[in-house]
Amino acid sequence: MSMDITLEQLTRARLVTAEDLEVPVAATLRYTADDPLAVFLDFPAEAALHGEEVTWTFARSLLDQGLRAPAGHGDVQIWPYGRTRTVLEFHSPHGMALLLFQAAALRRFLMGTYELVASGQEDVSAVVERGLSTLFGGV
Repeated sequence: MSMDITLEQLTRARLVTAEDLEVPVAATLRYTADDPLAVFLDFPAEAALHGEEVTWTFARSLLDQGLRAPAGHGDVQIWPYGRTRTVLEFHSPHGMALLLFQAAALRRFLMGTYELVASGQEDVSAVVERGLSTLFGGV
């Protein structure tokens, strides 16, 4: 089986500004069987602080936990907001971004990732090997 299977889901979010305004932004949720422990969230240039496309990467398990209860610490934190929305909070050297997503859309994406690679079936050794190889300048 080829491991370049990718799931992409276009989603809408609301960026909460410093003035507490909610600005609609488009984002793409991405998951690849090549990197089964991670999910990727791509933002177009117009949604990013510096006018360049931005991709945030975080653990799939964090998304899973954050849909049910506050989860994460450090750069990415996720928690339920009311009954229908979920907050994703991102921290970078450039500042902080707070985004509201429809929980149902995040849940649908998450379920899709589990259809590609079931929980507990991730080939962690390959990921670790690739990470170490990258770290030490291998192929």
